Amino acid sequence: MNRVLAPIAALSPAFTALPGPPAIRLDAVSRVFGSGPQAVAALDRVSLEVGRGEFVCVVGASGCGKSTLLALIAGLDRPTEGRVEVEGGRPALMFQDAGLLPWLSVARNVDLPLRLRRVPRAERVDEVERLLRLVHLDAVADRRPHQLSGGMRQRVALARALAQHSEVLLMDEPFAAVDAITRDLLHEDLARIAAERAMSVVFVTHNVREAVRLGDRVLLLGSRPGRLAGEFEVDIPRPRRIEDPAVGALALRITARLREEMGRHARD
Repeated sequence: MNRVLAPIAALSPAFTALPGPPAIRLDAVSRVFGSGPQAVAALDRVSLEVGRGEFVCVVGASGCGKSTLLALIAGLDRPTEGRVEVEGGRPALMFQDAGLLPWLSVARNVDLPLRLRRVPRAERVDEVERLLRLVHLDAVADRRPHQLSGGMRQRVALARALAQHSEVLLMDEPFAAVDAITRDLLHEDLARIAAERAMSVVFVTHNVREAVRLGDRVLLLGSRPGRLAGEFEVDIPRPRRIEDPAVGALALRITARLREEMGRHARD
């Protein structure tokens, strides 16, 4: 099994992955859809670990199994072979589409997971206010989703995910649909919140620079079927900017490796 837990670079003082068992462990996980001649192998014997408090980004070509990987970690699907272990209960999920309920206000969207957990009303009010301040949306608590920009809706989705109080956050291209400046601000918020809460994050993206800016490690999935084809430590001090030379240099290395992998599959 691969066991590479990178230290989390500091936002201020040094901060490293927390001791104890890993937050996520995949042991020789395969997922095959269908059977017989029509069977499609999405993942093939993927083994990896994500440490407690570690931020791991996953990149790869379209169709390489990134979303399948998240679904298995989230418990939304089961592997055909192998084992998936997640510490700390069910992970929180965040997708490209914020998925907010349009008839509810910002505050009530964030309140929903707290209500489902049967948190007392007084505690819920305080927690919603705290979470909206955390994502800089306390001034729009009474607005409906259609009154918000795309970036603001994603902030609401992030607050709602945090309301689940999970130790693991899974993110499937959550910022792909927003503009570059908004994405930059969302990167800052996410990096800050993940470090403050010592959350374990698995972040799927097509944007290699985004992966290098955010991650402690970047995992490269090959495709047909999805296998762990590369692993890159991100030894770049935080805070990082997407235009930093060191970010760009590592992104170029990862992109070159991704091109090799895509070229190899094109020849198969």
